[in-house]
Amino acid sequence: MHVEIKDKIGPHFPEPLREPEDMSKLTEKPDVKKELQWALDAITMTRKKLNGRVPLLGFCGAPWTLMVYMIEGGGSKLYRFVRTWLYKYPEESKKLLQRITDVAVEFLALQVTAGAQMLQVFESWAGELGPTEFREFSLPYLKDIANRVPKRIRELGHEPVPMTVFAKGAWYALDELADSGYDVVSLDWLYDPKDAVKVANGRVTLQGNLDPGVIYGSKETITRKVNEMIGGFGKQKYIINFGHGTQPFMDPENVRWFLEECHRVGSA
Repeated sequence: MHVEIKDKIGPHFPEPLREPEDMSKLTEKPDVKKELQWALDAITMTRKKLNGRVPLLGFCGAPWTLMVYMIEGGGSKLYRFVRTWLYKYPEESKKLLQRITDVAVEFLALQVTAGAQMLQVFESWAGELGPTEFREFSLPYLKDIANRVPKRIRELGHEPVPMTVFAKGAWYALDELADSGYDVVSLDWLYDPKDAVKVANGRVTLQGNLDPGVIYGSKETITRKVNEMIGGFGKQKYIINFGHGTQPFMDPENVRWFLEECHRVGSA
């Protein structure tokens, strides 16, 4: 599909899929390497320029999240069109989700051959699904990716790398995500770290989960929230992160302070 990145809007699909018949416009078996070679070249170039200073992470959107964009045409407040698909065309929805999954598997594996040292799958719109719908329209495809990507990486002559899943807003699914085949489960700020540690029970490494809005606060507030976050996750396997992405209005100095405080508190 043709996609544009619009300033202050994000991804935009000029010709969204509004009816199942629109799937006929899609390429049946796209050549992922050919179509996304620009992204793979960027990964290789970045890996070389990093020269071992920090690890390079690869990523892709998860099937449900990509389906939202493909059907809504971009971000949405009501998710009217994609919800119509789920409840009116559930079988067609699953066919589309599987096709997206197949492309995601190949793209993630190719990112490793290009130089990515860890992978993350972003289910950014997971919170738009209730628990039942998440288990039907998101979780099976996330698990399929976790199962198939390491095998495909080996087929391409490389060793598998750690994989992270991030299902924003799906607080009810942590137990299932911990058994979904990923090495790391990334959390948004809706989780209490201590509760998350109890649910995960050592099955996966946890990542997260500071509310990015904290960066708009004072340095004293950032320090206090970093202490709360790291203290909540305790001494178990843990990766510090925001509970979602940074924003263009954030003061870079506050982001720097956050990182420095994480190093200070985390090494104490």
